[in-house]
Amino acid sequence: MQTIQEFSKKLSQSISVKIAIIGFLILILLIPTFMIQGLIGERETTRNSVVQEVGDKWGRQQTVTGPILAIPYFEQYMNKDDEIVKSNKTLFVLPEKLDINGQLNPEIRHRGIYKVIVYNSEIRFNSKFHLPDLNELGIVPEQVYWDKASVLFGVTDLRGIQNELKVILNDQNYEVEPGLKYPTVANAGFTSGVKLNPETTEYRISLDLDLSGSENIYFSPVGKTTNVNITSPWSTPSFTGSFLPDDHNIDSNGFTASWTILDLNRNFPQVWNNLSYRVDEAAFGVNLLFPVDEYQKSMRSAKYAIIFIALTFLIYLFVEIINKKRIHPVQYLLVSFALLLFYTLLLSLSEQVGFNLAYLISAIAIIGMITVFSHSIFKSGRLSRIIAISLGVLYAFLFTILQLEDYALLFGSIGLFIILGFVMYLSKRINWYGQINEENQLKES
Repeated sequence: MQTIQEFSKKLSQSISVKIAIIGFLILILLIPTFMIQGLIGERETTRNSVVQEVGDKWGRQQTVTGPILAIPYFEQYMNKDDEIVKSNKTLFVLPEKLDINGQLNPEIRHRGIYKVIVYNSEIRFNSKFHLPDLNELGIVPEQVYWDKASVLFGVTDLRGIQNELKVILNDQNYEVEPGLKYPTVANAGFTSGVKLNPETTEYRISLDLDLSGSENIYFSPVGKTTNVNITSPWSTPSFTGSFLPDDHNIDSNGFTASWTILDLNRNFPQVWNNLSYRVDEAAFGVNLLFPVDEYQKSMRSAKYAIIFIALTFLIYLFVEIINKKRIHPVQYLLVSFALLLFYTLLLSLSEQVGFNLAYLISAIAIIGMITVFSHSIFKSGRLSRIIAISLGVLYAFLFTILQLEDYALLFGSIGLFIILGFVMYLSKRINWYGQINEENQLKES
């Protein structure tokens, strides 16, 4: 029996066994780490559903396409019974030049603890059309329904339209009707029936559109040359879509952006009559972002959780070995639970007070808790301060990585390189084939 007790005692003091136990704990703690990441994803999904709910009432993300001139005509041919048959077709013509000038006026709406960006926009469309030579396209001018032409505008969510619409064609006003007469160019929109003159080949079409939406707005480059100029008091835009702006300026007062897109930059022609093109697939525009996405940063920080736990365990292991202090595996486990609690605190607080302040509060709370717990284990103010400083450096290191989005990998790699070098330096003082010194056990007995 005494031999078994001595063996158990030596086993409990073995450095190799202690490292194996710590490694096993780290693997087990992967489970709650993944659960925390799942919780963050769940909260983000809830936020996104709130955004969609508000967008359903205010106006969703908008893509504006147009104007597109649709000219109906017919073709005649002989069938197998030698009968003349008419076939109705449509010629689609895009503008030679399209100028879009818009002002975005964003608002922040609240639904519970969540914030949603919505906007009102004032957009002016000015376009010039040049009708192609119909004979070259195989169209007989006399077979064109000149008085049944249409001007098409695609708008993703018609509920966002806030003004009475008038399409102006060569200084003449035309009413509009909801719905696209030819839905092959976009999912939704409105149509204006216009009358064309067979003797006229140049047309000017303009429209004033007050449009509400949420989060972003996009435009389709339907002009042979498309110029888009957008201004807004929102200071954190993100330019996305098929094209980035040629020129933009962002400061605390808002942003301005301008695009110039040529027909050669897109994958559909200026004129077609027997094919279907979804011209809105080449759309570009701007997203109105919040300065900080707390869920994205919380998720990024949670991905470092297992590294934090491993480094903290390593600090405790070195303190245990170098200073001959015994730490039970259960105490390691309690420390890891405190480290995991940091991420739930960070998530819940960031939804209320913003990410940066939530990070500061959570870090101070967890460092304070672990420091007090460490003092109860080591009975030493010096060792407790070492733990507190080490944790403070780790949390400051993580916060810096989260702020440096473009250089996070570089900074993180250099930081981990320095930490590994420091650990290798400390390891010189340890006899890895020995056992933990028993002097402390004798003193306790």
